[in-house]
Amino acid sequence: MGKIRQFSILDKAIACVDHGLRAVLLGESQEATTYPSRNLDCPPLSEKERMRSMRLMRVNHAGEVSAQGLYLGQSLLSRDAETFLALLEAANEEKEHLHWCKIRLQELDGRESMLGGVWFLGSLLIGMWTARAGDDWSLGFVEETENQVVEHLDNHLFELPERDISSRAILLEMRSDEARHAQNARLKGGRKLPHWAREIMQFQAKIMTIVAFRI
Repeated sequence: MGKIRQFSILDKAIACVDHGLRAVLLGESQEATTYPSRNLDCPPLSEKERMRSMRLMRVNHAGEVSAQGLYLGQSLLSRDAETFLALLEAANEEKEHLHWCKIRLQELDGRESMLGGVWFLGSLLIGMWTARAGDDWSLGFVEETENQVVEHLDNHLFELPERDISSRAILLEMRSDEARHAQNARLKGGRKLPHWAREIMQFQAKIMTIVAFRI
């Protein structure tokens, strides 16, 4: 196997901007072929069930917006070409999750979080700050983030209305992908984060979850 070429900061910036624009502008129809609930016949939901599902999916959509910013920020300042490509690949899968959540929100007559720009920019800056510590710490941050996302999805799967099989199918597929991202980051040399860092991450995620659920 040939050596992976090194990327300049300009190469990375162009790739990140291109990915970011595609994530924002790509039509849902281009993700419809992979949409986990496309062939499911979901029973009608009551208004209370619809509102519950809509708010939970809005939180998940906000989380995927944050994931885009995090991965792009980390990839921009990554030091190793292999790490850069791995982060972009993970961001591409997260982009699918983003559009799945958007499609489901539309099906539920819901809207996205009004603070999407805040979630993206904040995560972008966190990703860039993390990447400055080195690729091993950056990958460790990815692993811990994805482990927390898996736990978060488990909670949402429990909280979803029983009849909302469409949202459940989406979250189950997302959970599988997030667990794989965590494993890949560990296998690529991610370092285990200290306890205090994991606690801070959990606190930040809780704030975003509370706010996005309502706004």
